Amino acid sequence: MSVVFGSGKDGRPAPDPLVLLDPMRTLIVLLLLLAGCSPARPTTSPDHEHHVTSGGIERTYRVHVPAGASGRLPVVVLLHGGGGDGEQVARQTGMSAAADRAGFAVVYPDGTGRTALLSWNAGRCCAYAQREHVDDVAFLSTVLDEVLAGYPVDPTRVFVTGMSNGAMMAYRLGCERSDRIAAIAPVSGALNVDPCTPTRPLSVLAIHGTADEAVPYQGGTPIRQPTGTDPWVNTSVADSIGFWARHDHCAGRPEDTRTGAVTVTRQVGCADDRQVVLYTVDGGGHAWPGGTTTRTGADPAPPLPIATDVVLDFFAHVPGR
Repeated sequence: MSVVFGSGKDGRPAPDPLVLLDPMRTLIVLLLLLAGCSPARPTTSPDHEHHVTSGGIERTYRVHVPAGASGRLPVVVLLHGGGGDGEQVARQTGMSAAADRAGFAVVYPDGTGRTALLSWNAGRCCAYAQREHVDDVAFLSTVLDEVLAGYPVDPTRVFVTGMSNGAMMAYRLGCERSDRIAAIAPVSGALNVDPCTPTRPLSVLAIHGTADEAVPYQGGTPIRQPTGTDPWVNTSVADSIGFWARHDHCAGRPEDTRTGAVTVTRQVGCADDRQVVLYTVDGGGHAWPGGTTTRTGADPAPPLPIATDVVLDFFAHVPGR
């Protein structure tokens, strides 16, 4: 299970895999999560909660549409990290407010788990969803079907981003549903699908810190393996991005631009005007840069880049499907 920063449903800090290293702390976290149910959602909330059965499991997702929006909007699917949920990642990233400013709808699906610790089956990771072979590709495809049918969104401008285990799931959707997605933007994740067989060129933005110990920048197993999870091996950032550069036939020499601790590497000459871009955060840990970090002991979120704004700006300027 991957690390998650930000608060949980009840306003308490959300768990991460490093917490799971101590079984007693794990029990305490579970009791805290289960003791306080989420408060009722206010009737004035612009978010709409939906339930759907997929693979015999009742699943939940939420949709946020900017107030007063008109016409067909581009839509972002935002996938939480392991141990989080849609509401938690919305607070962690501030995505709804940013999407209102940028003119995007946002979808926040929930993963699966036997407890409040939810995860995604992203190939080699993670936790319950991976062990139980949950078909999250089918679930998220059903979510897209419902959102496209029920909301004023543009089917040619569907984008996916995510944090940690959710970033890995974004990569998996890029591999298996490139027919429906215009671009992906994984944050602190790895391409842990083998084989990855997209059917068309796809724009990709990745953001990753060099000091990430949960999903190491250089790849391999987590430096601190969470108790209760099966071991997995992460693809390196270079190999993850290199795959998409080859798939998109990016023929030119990559161009680097450095500002402070952030290096932006852009692939050049990609097919069909696709873009493949990597933001490397020197010294950055396992976090959503520019986001909210509330859990004591969690890796601090670097102040720059502001990942939410970078992701939405990237989506706004890449070609549609």
